Order: sequence, then C-alpha cells, then structure tokens
Amino acid sequence: MDAKTFDKSRLPSRHTTMGADSAPHRAFYYAMGMTEEDIAKPFVGVATCWNETAPCNISLGRQAQVVKHGVKAGGGTPREFTTITVTDGIAMGHEGMRSSLVSREVIADSVELTMRGHSYDALVGVAGCDKSLPAMMMVMARLNVPSVFIYGGSILPGRYKGRDLTIQDVFEAVGENAAGRITDQELHDIECVACPSAGSCGGQFTANTMACVSEAIGLAVPGSAGAPAPYESRDAYCEASGRAVMNMLAQNIRPRDIITRKSLENAAMIVAASGGSTNAGLHLPAIAHEAGIEFELDDVCEIFKKTPYIADLKPGGKYVAKDMYEVGGVPILMKALLDGGYMHGDCLTVTGRTIAENLANVSVPADQDVIRPTSAPITPTGGVVGMKGSLAPDGAIVKVAGMDNLVFKGPARVFDCEEDAYAAVTNLEIQEGEVIVIRYEGPSGGPGMREMLSTTSALYGLGMGDKVALVTDGRFSGATRGFCIGHVGPEAAVGAPIALVENGDIIHIDANEGLLDLEVSEEVLKERHKNWKPRETNYQSGALWKYAQTVGATHKGAVTHPGGAKETHMYADI
Repeated sequence: MDAKTFDKSRLPSRHTTMGADSAPHRAFYYAMGMTEEDIAKPFVGVATCWNETAPCNISLGRQAQVVKHGVKAGGGTPREFTTITVTDGIAMGHEGMRSSLVSREVIADSVELTMRGHSYDALVGVAGCDKSLPAMMMVMARLNVPSVFIYGGSILPGRYKGRDLTIQDVFEAVGENAAGRITDQELHDIECVACPSAGSCGGQFTANTMACVSEAIGLAVPGSAGAPAPYESRDAYCEASGRAVMNMLAQNIRPRDIITRKSLENAAMIVAASGGSTNAGLHLPAIAHEAGIEFELDDVCEIFKKTPYIADLKPGGKYVAKDMYEVGGVPILMKALLDGGYMHGDCLTVTGRTIAENLANVSVPADQDVIRPTSAPITPTGGVVGMKGSLAPDGAIVKVAGMDNLVFKGPARVFDCEEDAYAAVTNLEIQEGEVIVIRYEGPSGGPGMREMLSTTSALYGLGMGDKVALVTDGRFSGATRGFCIGHVGPEAAVGAPIALVENGDIIHIDANEGLLDLEVSEEVLKERHKNWKPRETNYQSGALWKYAQTVGATHKGAVTHPGGAKETHMYADI
C-alpha cells in the first residue's frame, strides 16, 4: 500500500468518517475547518504533555506542530491533543510527590480514552517529564495502533564557578547550606543558574533514561532522544516521526511487533550501560505488561548483571545528556553495545528496519570518553543492580554507578514517612554507619510510591552520602546517588519484613552479590507480625484512594489493570 493512499474501511476512523451514519461526526470536523479530503485520510492522534508546570514540557507544543507537518506529508490528518504531567522536581519532598507515579497511569489512560473515543488510527506521543515517557510507551503497547514516540529533549546544563550544573546540584546544595558549607547567597546563585532552558533534567536521570529506552526498544526514530530541547535540529526528528508513523500505517507495523522480549532486553541493557535511573525497573515491566509479556524486576535485573557500564553520565559520572548528544547520541551507545555482542540487532523498529540495519553506518568515535567500548567499561556489570533477601523477598533495586564501596552493614534507623527522615537528616540526627529505613511509602501504602531525592541529596550535601545507607519501599529519583536501595517488595503496607524492622536491627547490604538481608530470626519476625496492624493512609477518597485500591506489586511494575495478556479484543482491530 502506498503511504499516500489508505483503505479507510479497515481503520478505526471509519466509525466516525464513513457512510451516512457518520454525518453528525463529520459535521463536527467541518466545524474545525477540515475538508472532505482531510476527513478521507487516516486520523493520527498527536498526543503531547505540553503545559506550564515545568521546563520539561514547555517546548512540546511547538514540537507537536512539526510532527503534524510530517503526518500531513505522509498522507495523514493529524489531530493534536494534550494530557497532564506531574513534574517530579517540583513535586519532590512533600505530599505532591504522591501524585507522580499515579500520573503515569492517568497519562496512559487519558491518551487511551482520547484515542478510543475518537477512533484515531495511529499515534505519535511527545513527552518530556519522567512519568510521561513510560506512560506514552505503555499506551502505545495497549492500543497497538501504529505509534511513534518522540522525546521533547534534555535541558541545557547550567554553569556555576566553571562547572556544569543539573537540578541534582540544587537539591544537594540545600544540604550543603543546612550544614553551613555554603552561604544563603551561594544557594540562591546556584538555583538561579542550574536550569537555563526548556527541557528535561540534564543528567542520566529518569527522563533521559527512558528517552534512551525509547530508541533501544525501537519505538523512536534513531537519534531523536539526543538533541536538547532548545535546539531547532529537533524539528527534523519531529517531522521524521510524523512521516514514520504514516509509513508504519501503510506497512501495518504495530507496537507489539516492536515490543518483544528481546527488545525489552535491549531496553534494560541501555539502562545498565548508561548508569540510568532505578525507575526503569518499574517502567519496563509496566510496558511489557501492556504488551502481554511477562518481564518483571527479576528479568530486568538479570540483564543488568550481564551488561557493562560504559556511559560516564551524571549522577554517578562526569557528563550530562548534551555531552552524549555531541559525541553522537543514543545510537553511539547502542552501537557500542551491538559491537560488543550485547544488543539484539534483529529487533524491528519504527523505521521498518532492524536495530542492526539502523546502526549499520554508525561508528563509535575514538576521540571521546563519554561512551567507552564494552571491552574497556567503567565497570564490568551494569550501573544498576537488583537485590533480594530476607528484607526484600520480592526484590529491590539500587544504582551503583559511580560508587566504590558496594557492601554496607549497620543498625537500622526507622522512619514511617519521608518527612520524618528528612527532618532527622537536616537536624543532623543521623549517625554515621546507620541504615535509614523509610517505609509505608510503597505504591498502595503511600499511596503513590514517592521518590526520596530531597532526603538523599541532603545527605550528600551534609557530607554523609557515603557514610550511611538508605532502604525504602518507595522510589528514588534518577538523580539519586549513594547506597540507596528502593522498590523494596513486598511493601510495608501488607505487613512485609520492612514493616517489622525496629531501630537497631542489623541490615546487611551487598550489591556485589545482590543481597539485602535483615539479620533478625524468623521466629522474632513472626512474633512482631502478631502485633503489626495495617495502617490507613490520609487518602480515603479521590484519585490517590482509587489508585491504592487497584495498584499491584512493585516488582511487576506497579500496574493497575490486567494488561495485554487478559485482552479479549484489541483497540487496533475495532
């Protein structure tokens, strides 16, 4: 089928555009200035997270206009719509963070409902903030109409006293200020220059991690994840994304042709190789779930174990996203992995070609040290490690990129919410050698599985980052560094071992072996469990209550519905 001519009788939009019964629907389209020719073409939803909540999203509206040009050039009719985001950098450190992970589901659900309600034939998703990236990829797998993902791009680095800054530096400066290591004026100067442009946070935090995933999994046009948000060179990738989705529609290439077990393994590899965000351990299982593939935290962590850490990116390394872009971007990282025999080259992508075909003319530059060859890695295993043990029977995850000491053992210091832990840190009440435990912050027990960047950054700002460990059933920002173990499962809300820890209990952490053990006998834990009682959260109505009732286990992706495996029909085939 030619990309300019399509048989509408086989597409979802036939329900709103063809035949006498669709006259009322067409009347609405005419009201918006559409012509008969427009209505006769396939309808492509162009979904963005444009809003004024944060710099991550502020450029997405402009980029969507260029995507629409590509759709039109490919023979389609674009229909733009927007959805929400919750921006972690602003939600962080207070009750607002409970909304962050919940927003992933709301974004996916809202795009699904818009697509279903209007019978659109294909989708281009433009996203910038942390949860909007996996959410767009999740809904693409859910709907399974031809789809292309495009990242809005990274922010440019700030500069202060001759060094690059990211938002991580501002969070850590708060701790430095509390400890008297920098003045109030210095803190103010740092906050004013750290974020100089539109775009998502500049290190290998969650947004850039999932942007790398979008290319490695095959849902994005090669190279599209790299160009910073302010660069007009992004326009070429946006237009190419619009054209690509029309080519997919012509060839009937769908997301589930692209999202396979092997492509999910590729995605996990790029997270490990780049020292990416631990949140990928939550989002990759969720994307797999939408496609009906069982790919849980254990599976992700198995790939992490086998993959070398080769991209020297913040927070554990030296460089920011712009630096990787300047040496060739995500394709260079993928090519290094492919050349090393790690990445599956035969996986299909949105170009209609395989990973190997896309990378055929790519070579890894020798005159740079942002991305190393797999033969000379920063460390031989990935920058992210999975853990299990008596404190985490269902697993946990830690980012070890940039860490020297991977073993820690000490007495527990227990807190039942992040606010209490943060207060203890900033009041200088934490002792060297302690293992801080923050619990009742899981998906249902929080509710919302908050990130703990304010607390971890304050520890580093105080000079305690490598002198204590932190364990939680909540999450960490991609900007977190240090011995910080998150996603402990089962969570405290269900009476799991983390709910039974008491001050002074010895916790043994070994990231080399992937062990997270509570050195308390089973008999003692059974006695403690007899006295344990479930807790009610403060959220007994509204979206957070509803989320807590439906959310599943962390190691399965904290998803809220049965997924692709339970489908009896697929939207793409209506």
